Amino acid sequence: MMTKAKQQQQQQLNPKPTEGKTNQSDGKERDPLETHWMDALNQTRVTQFVFLGLTDNWVLEILFFMAFSAMYVLTLWGNILIMVTIVFTPRLSTPMYFFLSNLSFIDICHSSVTVPKMLEGLLFDRKTISFDNCIAQLFFLHLFSCAEIFLLTIMAYDRYVAICAPLHYPNVMNMRVCVQLVFVLWLAGTVHSLVQTFLTIRLPYCGPNVIDSYFCDVPPVIKLACTDTCLTGMLTVSNSGTISLSCFLALVASYTIILVSLRKQSAEGCRKALSTCLAHFVVVALFFGPCIFIYTQPDTSFSSDKLVSVFYTVVTPLLNPFIYTLRNEEVKSAMKHLRQRRVFS
Repeated sequence: MMTKAKQQQQQQLNPKPTEGKTNQSDGKERDPLETHWMDALNQTRVTQFVFLGLTDNWVLEILFFMAFSAMYVLTLWGNILIMVTIVFTPRLSTPMYFFLSNLSFIDICHSSVTVPKMLEGLLFDRKTISFDNCIAQLFFLHLFSCAEIFLLTIMAYDRYVAICAPLHYPNVMNMRVCVQLVFVLWLAGTVHSLVQTFLTIRLPYCGPNVIDSYFCDVPPVIKLACTDTCLTGMLTVSNSGTISLSCFLALVASYTIILVSLRKQSAEGCRKALSTCLAHFVVVALFFGPCIFIYTQPDTSFSSDKLVSVFYTVVTPLLNPFIYTLRNEEVKSAMKHLRQRRVFS
């Protein structure tokens, strides 16, 4: 009796599979494609991801936390200071400073997407992020990164027109055109980010959930999908890589033409323009270098990628205020004037 009861219980827990994938309720044979989707839906979906972070050494984590916290505070302070200075100084209402104020805003948003979560991970042992928050971080990361890429390209064009065609500059780069260019760059950034996000969320995630990084990005996330991601990887690389590389080549061409044209300028004008262009190119190299390194190589080591990513997520937003404006005599004079008016007090 006991043996028969156990056999019946085992048969209930492990029912015999039906041959030919037959539906037991109506006796009809199930379509193979329907079976595939039913199996996919029955898989357990990943609800959160775990970051490995920059290091697992607690001493380095403390040092990184102090260093990156200071850098993040300086990034916020410097960029907000620039935005306030440009807004409250009428003589800085020019296309160049209009673009610089937009760059400061993007730098604040760009660093705020990844740095706070990284600092949290340096403080706590469990470095987790929900699936929805991961996708949101990925979306805004690509939105602000792409917007900055296009903005740096526009700023290079602005300098090109100002130096190579100064007589046509007021007509070519008036404020109406500047506002339209900024609108277009945000629209293009949004489209790019939506494409990257769609390519990521369309994949099934039902297996490993450990990301060897400190933030969510397309390459490390799609590697966790429980399906073939070769085509998706090629699409993301062709999208992000093409934008980064093409804009970088356009920037190099623009600054090369500017440097060649400086031979016709006076010594003082040449020195001033050269100083501005070299400063801009340093920021361009620091930002575009990591982007090209990561997004033009589909199969890279994420351990090296996350170290390179520190430059364009933490370092570049900090350097932009100092390289672009805080070393500018006109901006420093405007800040001094506003301090005397107690705007910063």
